[in-house]
Amino acid sequence: MNNTNKYDDIINLPHHVSPTRQKMSMIDRAAQFSPFAALTGHNAAINETARLTENQIDLDENTKAVLNEKLQMISEHLASEPVITFTFFEPDSQKSGGSYTSKTGAVKKIDEYSLEVVMTDNSRIKIDRINNIESELFDSVEY
Repeated sequence: MNNTNKYDDIINLPHHVSPTRQKMSMIDRAAQFSPFAALTGHNAAINETARLTENQIDLDENTKAVLNEKLQMISEHLASEPVITFTFFEPDSQKSGGSYTSKTGAVKKIDEYSLEVVMTDNSRIKIDRINNIESELFDSVEY
């Protein structure tokens, strides 16, 4: 054997091409070397667990009475479409608890059958989830 190079006998041989298998695409070849994600979805689960929710606050009887008075005043002034801001509890669809959110707009009606406030954009707010109601309509009244 010649001492010049250890692989001289095979270095110039032609590249093997299989007669039975199709050549692999470059994308498929590259995919073989991409990192393996054994914990797919793990980060999403951690983020969901870390997302904070809060419990709905139980209102005292005085606060409930004030909210009922405000709802009554709104129902008496529906024709003038006063701008009202509701702060209410929105339950979380993924886990227990939820968060408080606010919605501002005009009220179409107060549905006493379903116990919901129906806004002019047809969105609905459950009355038992309302925490606060604000409007210029209440400026002349002291609570």
